Amino acid sequence: MNLTRNAIVHNLNKSNLSQLINIHKDNVGDLLCLLEACSSQSLKNVVNITDFLFLTYHDNAKVRYQIVKLIGREKTTTYYNLLANIAQNDKSSLVRREAVSSIGRMKDDKTIPFLVNMLKDADPNIVCQAIRGLLVFKNNDYVIDELKKLINHENETIRLTIKKEFFSDNKHNPTNFNHIYIDDRLKNVTINGDVIEVLKYIPNDTIHLTFTSPPYYNARDYSIYTSYEAYLEFLKTVFFETLRVTKEGRFLIVNTSPVIVPRISRAHSSKRYPIPFDLNHILTEMGWDFIDDIIWLKPEYSVKNRVGGFQQHRKPLGYKPNAVTEYLMVYRKHTDKLLDWNIHQYPHETVNDSLVVGNFETSNVWQICPKSDKVHSAIFPPELCQRIIKYYSYVGDLVFDPFGGSGTCGRVARSLNRFSLMTELNSDYFDYIKLLDKKEGKIFNQIENKYYTIKDFKKIML
Repeated sequence: MNLTRNAIVHNLNKSNLSQLINIHKDNVGDLLCLLEACSSQSLKNVVNITDFLFLTYHDNAKVRYQIVKLIGREKTTTYYNLLANIAQNDKSSLVRREAVSSIGRMKDDKTIPFLVNMLKDADPNIVCQAIRGLLVFKNNDYVIDELKKLINHENETIRLTIKKEFFSDNKHNPTNFNHIYIDDRLKNVTINGDVIEVLKYIPNDTIHLTFTSPPYYNARDYSIYTSYEAYLEFLKTVFFETLRVTKEGRFLIVNTSPVIVPRISRAHSSKRYPIPFDLNHILTEMGWDFIDDIIWLKPEYSVKNRVGGFQQHRKPLGYKPNAVTEYLMVYRKHTDKLLDWNIHQYPHETVNDSLVVGNFETSNVWQICPKSDKVHSAIFPPELCQRIIKYYSYVGDLVFDPFGGSGTCGRVARSLNRFSLMTELNSDYFDYIKLLDKKEGKIFNQIENKYYTIKDFKKIML
């Protein structure tokens, strides 16, 4: 007999519940289906929890978890001793965590000593549940003192939770009225100059979204550095300043990929540098929280053939696959606030106008063809910019690209009713941006595109 949840919900009653449990106690699949059905609100008056208690010793951890979950739904101290025993002695972290959670839901002072003791548990998941249960008693000085001791806990999630609850300066500030404000001097502006120099003149908390592709390390004529260390140090400086000018809790998306520097001669090896992975450590150390890795998948015909030699000789150790992917690494400026806080800064009309309508990419693998250009050798495909800007900004936001290239990011931002801010060091590319922008015209709010040398930009911002 195979049980279905709907059948259980419609046919279960007090007289047959105990019978069904005993019939299916050795069939884990049916038993789990029965237990999950019993969690239904419509069966609350049918279920007698005492019929299930013997299953807290079941061999299957998922069964024990479902039983503990049902017990916790009662929110009564009747089963406190049973749950405390499970929380301390069960072999499954999942079951122990649910037992601690169930004790926390009792919201009874008698549970405080137990929950405080669980703060010493070696499993950080258990500690987190104990913290959650204790936060109910914020008017209890003893509880607060015990929780504050966790500020130096070795687990980062626990430290951040305690910091947010007890040591955050801005946790009681529900609204930042400057969050959607943009300095008019920065709307639809492109600057010809060194991005590090430009960033010095951009005020704190200015940018809503940064999307960029940094120069390749010594793989293009326009991106030559004395060493890989110097290259990473350059990016570190750029993104540290970008962090400063980014508004609280907003996003940085960096498009990078490992890069190959050709060998000097056949007597030497080429070198492949893992830029995304080295850069990730730098960014997270400075205050960017890693959120996601999106894979940009390109057609194999569009990339350099690395596998040709192996295709001929087929000798192990000589395999080098064609690199058809790049990374879009997604980061958020560290904040104690949740995303809802960012969203609530906007008027209801702006939120509605910014909704992502129609089809959208559901996975983290984006199949997009690269775009070629006669002037710039590595430009953003517009579709890539469209997705990033739609998914990570609101109408009226300021989108920043510190390595403007041919200006695709800025033009797409403006076409999506955002403002753009770009910097570009190469004067030829800067002129090319102006040429391409002329074809676009005034799109968003009829704000004119402005182009400055670094010297002129400094005068405007001082």
